[in-house]
Amino acid sequence: MAKALSKTEEKTWAMAAHMSALFGLIFPPGLVLGPLLVWLFKRNESTVVDKNGKEAINFQGTILVGTFILAILSAASTIFLLLTLIVGIAGLGLAVYGGIQAKKTGSYTYPFAIRLIK
Repeated sequence: MAKALSKTEEKTWAMAAHMSALFGLIFPPGLVLGPLLVWLFKRNESTVVDKNGKEAINFQGTILVGTFILAILSAASTIFLLLTLIVGIAGLGLAVYGGIQAKKTGSYTYPFAIRLIK
């Protein structure tokens, strides 16, 4: 078992779980890979990081699938292209907000997500 994290370290890693989704700006699968890596490496050290990591992975996975479906539908209508951009930007904005809240309070739950990892 790894050394337990201090409360400050827990909040910092919880924030990192959410904010690491910004890696998706460079590499789209990074939306999920960033939070996944933080969760895999730190989940056994803190229940707070475990919870926030799962939350970030589930939310970013939902955003990734949603934008992929909307991108495909954009071939049928340009309104779907606009929706793709809106969903993508909202997902990144919520990741930043989630990171800030996790740093302040130690936890953040997204308003919607398909929770595949429980």
